[in-house]
Amino acid sequence: MKNVQRILAIGLGNEQDVVLVRQRARQVSHLLGFSQQDQVRIATAVSEVARGACQVAFGGRAGFLIRDVERRQYLEVTIGAGTGAQGQLPDDAIVTAHRLMDDCEVADGMITMRKLLPPQAWVGSGRLSEIAAQLAKDSPVANTYNELQLQNRELVTTLAELRERQEDLLSLTRELEDTNRGIVALYAEIEDKAERLRRADEMKSRFLSNTSHELRTPLSSIRALAKLLLDRMDGDLTPEQERQVRYIEAAAADLSELVNDLLDLAKIEAGRVEVHVAPVVVDNLFRALKGMLRPLVDEGRVELVFEPGDFSAPFDSDEGKISQVLRNFISNALKFTEQGAVTVAACHDPGADTITFTVADTGIGISPDNLQLIFEEFSQIEHPLQRRSKGTGLGLPLCRKLAELLGGRVDVVSQPGVGSTFSLVLPRLFPANPAPRNDGI
Repeated sequence: MKNVQRILAIGLGNEQDVVLVRQRARQVSHLLGFSQQDQVRIATAVSEVARGACQVAFGGRAGFLIRDVERRQYLEVTIGAGTGAQGQLPDDAIVTAHRLMDDCEVADGMITMRKLLPPQAWVGSGRLSEIAAQLAKDSPVANTYNELQLQNRELVTTLAELRERQEDLLSLTRELEDTNRGIVALYAEIEDKAERLRRADEMKSRFLSNTSHELRTPLSSIRALAKLLLDRMDGDLTPEQERQVRYIEAAAADLSELVNDLLDLAKIEAGRVEVHVAPVVVDNLFRALKGMLRPLVDEGRVELVFEPGDFSAPFDSDEGKISQVLRNFISNALKFTEQGAVTVAACHDPGADTITFTVADTGIGISPDNLQLIFEEFSQIEHPLQRRSKGTGLGLPLCRKLAELLGGRVDVVSQPGVGSTFSLVLPRLFPANPAPRNDGI
């Protein structure tokens, strides 16, 4: 198929020809399926350029054709000023063509304008013959008065559309103003609630801190007195008395653990926790943890393994807080592993320059739905082992906050019935600003 199909050509010799070109432009665009608005745009652009061509010379020519470009068709109108042209086409005519048509090119006294055909109006050779026959049948008479009347009607229609659009725009503007006022009010309400939440959070942290401090002293006294009784400092105990005192001692130890976790959380949230950065050696850390956690291990059913690390050089961090996180990981792993092993390891990632501590167990595992729940304060998963081994529900949330304080993060990978692996990822070099700090309370 040829990429150009000619429709008709019109000579430009006087003002009557300009009127004729406008009429033909309207006819052609109508037959090609353009909308009423596009017909007016095309006719106006063509007539303005034709008028400009007549101003600089006579003997010009206007051509209408269909051009295929990359499986799309355009109405293309070319207008030349003739061989005896004096000067260039007027700028206002070219500007009008640029505004009203999809494409406009000016070269060697010739202006070429294009408008993309509607999608449903593909023009083949048969359709082109029908258009040519219709144009020949409806040959217009270049009547300036009738054309002015038609232009006036088009102008009135356009003004009515503009007025309607202006009213729509005013309506939308009013709606937008109402919406903006609502958004401003909503933001003010959100800011007010955020301030209330901040004050409530500060009060919670202050309450936890003060309450934890107040509970520590009587709990220490209860534990000390229970130990004195069990050591027979005030005489022998009957078996029943010893059993009851041991219950008291265990309950006081559990409550002390809860109080300590609450106090640590309150300190972190209040920004009162200080990080003591010093060189940390993985092997020394593992030896200390092994000795500390040996009483928790039931060697008949679970083995606690510390694998030698591949990174012997010291790195910068807070060894006490790392130990606190790993103790929590290991105690949880021992609590929820009935048979198998709990393996503790450390490795260095040269690419990210991080140290990763992992605690892997062969325990009950965690379902994907509960992986985030375990890091929420006071949240615990329902399981027979959980009911048998009571906990505070604060250990893992505290671990996550401590990791952030050290500039790192806590990760977990788990599969129900297979086991879990908790990871503490820390930078090898302690960052200058590891985590945002709140103002002290």
